[in-house]
Amino acid sequence: MKKLHLISNAHLDPVWQWEWEEGAAAAVSTFRAAASFCEEFDGYVFNHNEALLYRWIEEYEPALFERMQRLAREGKWHIMGGWYLQPDCNMPSGESMVRQMLYGRTYFQEKFGQTPTTAINFDSFGHSRGLVQIMRQAGFDSYLFMRPDGRVAGPAQDFVWVGFDGSELLTHQINNGYNSLLGQARTKVERWLEEHPDQALSMVLWGVGNHGGGPSRVDLKQLAELAAEQSGAVEIVHSTPEQYFAELGAHRDELPRLENDLNPRFVGCYTSMIRIKQGHRKLENELFLTEKMLSAAALSGLLSHPKAELSEAFHDLMLTQFHDILPGSSVQPAEEASLRLIDHGLEIASRLKARAFFALAAGQPEMAEGEYPILVYNPHPYPISGVFACEFMLADQNWKDEYSLPVVYQDGVRIPSQGEKEHSNLSLDWRKRVVFEAELAPFAMNRFACRIELLPAKPKPELAERDGYFTFRNDKLGVKINTHTGLLDAYEVNGVSMLAGGAFLPVVVADNEDPWRMDTNRFEPDIGAFRLMDPGAGTDFSGVKNVLLPSVRVIEDGEVRTVIEALLEYGRSVVILTYKLPKRGTQVEVGVRVFWNEKDKMLKLSLPTLLEEPSYAGQTIYGVQPLPQDGTEAVAQRWTALASHQADAAVTLINDGIYGSDCRGATLRPTLLRSTGYTAHPILDRPLMPSDRFSPRIDQGERQFTFWLNAGPAQERMALVDREAQALAERPYALSFCPSGQGQLPQVPFVLDDETVVVTAFKPAEDGDGYIVRLFEPTGQARTAVLRFPAHEAAHLLAFKPFEVKTLRVKPQEGMALESPLMEQ
Repeated sequence: MKKLHLISNAHLDPVWQWEWEEGAAAAVSTFRAAASFCEEFDGYVFNHNEALLYRWIEEYEPALFERMQRLAREGKWHIMGGWYLQPDCNMPSGESMVRQMLYGRTYFQEKFGQTPTTAINFDSFGHSRGLVQIMRQAGFDSYLFMRPDGRVAGPAQDFVWVGFDGSELLTHQINNGYNSLLGQARTKVERWLEEHPDQALSMVLWGVGNHGGGPSRVDLKQLAELAAEQSGAVEIVHSTPEQYFAELGAHRDELPRLENDLNPRFVGCYTSMIRIKQGHRKLENELFLTEKMLSAAALSGLLSHPKAELSEAFHDLMLTQFHDILPGSSVQPAEEASLRLIDHGLEIASRLKARAFFALAAGQPEMAEGEYPILVYNPHPYPISGVFACEFMLADQNWKDEYSLPVVYQDGVRIPSQGEKEHSNLSLDWRKRVVFEAELAPFAMNRFACRIELLPAKPKPELAERDGYFTFRNDKLGVKINTHTGLLDAYEVNGVSMLAGGAFLPVVVADNEDPWRMDTNRFEPDIGAFRLMDPGAGTDFSGVKNVLLPSVRVIEDGEVRTVIEALLEYGRSVVILTYKLPKRGTQVEVGVRVFWNEKDKMLKLSLPTLLEEPSYAGQTIYGVQPLPQDGTEAVAQRWTALASHQADAAVTLINDGIYGSDCRGATLRPTLLRSTGYTAHPILDRPLMPSDRFSPRIDQGERQFTFWLNAGPAQERMALVDREAQALAERPYALSFCPSGQGQLPQVPFVLDDETVVVTAFKPAEDGDGYIVRLFEPTGQARTAVLRFPAHEAAHLLAFKPFEVKTLRVKPQEGMALESPLMEQ
C-alpha cells in the first residue's frame, strides 16, 4: 500500500520584512497555537527547527517553553533539523556551517534531549556540495530541501547526494512547496495523490501563516477525514522527516546519485546588499582569527578564555547568515538592523582581539633607544609571508621641511620597507605609515624594529610613463598599465603572458529591480563600460586644486611596491582602480573604489585571460566547485580560478567579500554591485516598483573592494590559493606597541608541517576538556601532514583523503592529539 508522510512545517522568516522583535512575536504566537494542537489532536506531531526562535521563546515566554519541552518528552513535539537557523547554504564558510550545526544541536540536546538525524533547509537559495561531508560528520544521515524550486535539482526527487570526499546522504527535494493556505492542506494532499498515482512513498509538507507558520484546527480535521477516506488505498500519517527517511533507506540501492551542488537559484542574491556580504565575510574572518589568538593566549595561561563574550559575537554571525539577510533580499530597515548586528559582532571581536594581543605581547622585552617596536602576531600554525602595514606616531612632531623615512629591521637586519601616505591628512611630519615585507613565524609574536632616517623630502616615485604605459618588472613579474585606459594590458609571470589587454575593465550589465532576480540565471546584455576620465574631470573629482593631474598616476613607489591609481567614469558613476605592484613575487593587489549611482544595472569587472581551454572553479564550503563558463551567474567564496591543465597555467583571483561572478570562455568576471529595489518581488505581471514616488535602491553610493591576482603553473597555483586566501582574510595582527619587558612569552601551541592543508579552527572544546583543531585538505589530493607540539617535542602524522575535514581534540601541553567527532561528543 502507498504511504504518504505529512510533515507540518512551521518555517518563520523573522527578518525578511521585519526586525527581530516582530519575528519573536510571530514565533511566540505560532508555538503557542502549535502546543494547543499537539494536545488536542491524537497522532499529530509538530515539527520545527531553528534554535534561534527557541532561544527567543525561552527568554520571553518561559511558561510556553516548558510546555514545549513537556510535549517533546511525550513525543508530540519534534525538533527537525536542529541547526541554529536556516542559513544561506552557499556563502558562509565551511567552519561557519559547522558552528550552525554545533550551536543548534548542542542547544536542542541540552534543552529537549533530541538529536535529529535529518538536516533541513527548506528555503535556502541553493546548496553547496560541501555540506554533505560536514552533515555526515555531524551525525546527519539525510537532508530535506526545496530550492532550487521549479525544477528537479538532482536526478530525481529522492536521491543519494555525494560529497567532495565521497560522503553520502539520503536526500529529498520538496517539489510542491513547504506550506499551504488556511483550510487548503487537504486540497494540497489530494492534488499530490492525483498527480503521483504510482509513487509508493513520499511526503507532503504543510502549514499556514508566514511561509508555513504551523497547523490549524480546520486543516487537522480535514486531513483526518481524508486519511480515513483513503485508508484502504493510501496510508496517510502525521510524521517526521526521520520516519520518512528510515523507510526510504530500505530502497537506498535503487536511488540515483548526484555528485554536484544544488545550484543555481536566485542568482541576484549572490550580490545584492554588498555591505552585508562584505560585513559578513569580515566578521567571519575576525572571529576565527580572534578565536585562535584567544586560544593561544589561554593555553599559555596568559588570560582566562572569554568564551561567553566570544559566543555572543558568533550568535551575531549566525543570525547574519539567515537566508534572507545574507542574500540581501530584505527590506531596508532589516538591512540597517543587519549591519548593526554585524557591527556589534565586530566590536566584540575587536576588543577580544586586543585583549589577546596584549596578553601575547606581555613577555616582549622593552624597546631599544630610537626604535619603534612593531609586533605582528601570526594566528596560523604555519609561516605566513606577505606585505604588512602599520601606523604609529613619531616621538615628537617634526616641523622642519624634512621627511622622516621609516625603515624596518628584523633581528637587526634591514628588510624591504617603505613609507606610504598615512590615513590622516596632517601636513606635518608626525604620523607614519610603514609598509614592509616579511615572513612570520607560526603561532608567534613576530617583532620588528622601525627606525627613522631623516631625508630632505619624501622620495619621488621612480617609475615613469613611457610610450603610453607604466611598465613594471621584477624578477618574476611583468605588468603594463595603459595610461590611455587605466587598465591592465599585460600580466606576465615568469615570462608567460596570462591576461589579455584591458583587464579589470568595469563593465555595466543590464539588470532589473528584483533583488532575487527570479527570472534568469544569468545577467545580459552588457550595455556599457567605464572609460578613463579626462584630466580636468579626474582632478576635480580627486578634490585637487591648482594642479592638473593625469587620470593614471603613480602615487607610491619604494622597496616593497609601486602603487598606481586610475580614475574611470560611466554615467553618474566613478571607479578608482588602485594597482599595488610587488617588487618581489607575482601577486598584484587591486583596489576598486566605486561611487555607484546607476539604477537597474549591474557592475562587473572583466579579466580576459590567455589560457587555452581553461576550466572555471571557485572555493565553496570545504571544497572546490567547478563553475559554468556559459555566462551563468555562479557563487563562490574567497577565490575563483581559471586553470588550463593543457597549458599548465592557472589564474587565481582572491576577493575580500564578493560571492557572485560569471565566466565566458576564458574571461573571468567578478560581480561587484546591483542597484535593485528592496524586496521587489515579481508577482504575476504586476510592476516591480511603485511609479508614483521616489523609491530607494540598494547599494547606491560609495563601496570598496579588494582583489589579489596571481598566476603560475596550474597544479602549484591551485595548491597554494586556499592558504593564501586564508592569510589575506585572517590577516596577522600588526600593532606598534611598546612592551613593558615584564611577563612571560607564550608557548607555540602547535605547528603544522605542510604547505597546503588549512587549519580552519582552534578553539576550546565545548566540554572544556582540551582544545579543538579543525583541518581541511583543499586540493582534492590525498596527502599527509605532521602536527607538532614544540613544547612537548611530540609529533602526529595525519593522513588526509581528498577534501577531507578532520577534527582533532588536542592537549598541547601533553602532546596529545586524538581524532574527534565534528560535534565534539
